[in-house]
Amino acid sequence: MNLRRDVFQAIADPTRRAILLLVATQTMTAGAIAANFDTARPTVSKHLSILTECELLEQHQHGREVYYQINAKKMKEVADFIEPFRNMWDDRFNKLEAIMKNYKPEK
Repeated sequence: MNLRRDVFQAIADPTRRAILLLVATQTMTAGAIAANFDTARPTVSKHLSILTECELLEQHQHGREVYYQINAKKMKEVADFIEPFRNMWDDRFNKLEAIMKNYKPEK
């Protein structure tokens, strides 16, 4: 049985989230990405494979170099899923703030 990783499994790892932040603003090679981490390059390559498999990263080859860039459409799917939860927590914090403004500690 071949189970495919999903996007949320991919972003659960802090190293993969850091990789996504790195390539969010610029296209980078695996070597350039790996240079930002205190780990072996094969480890970073595994993270890149998982992110590519989940379609969070796209890879393009230019000569011998492979460049990675973020897949904005896939990231939007993640953001769209999270948005209702963000709204719920904003509402809860706003209610808590309103309660706390009216709170007067007993002396």
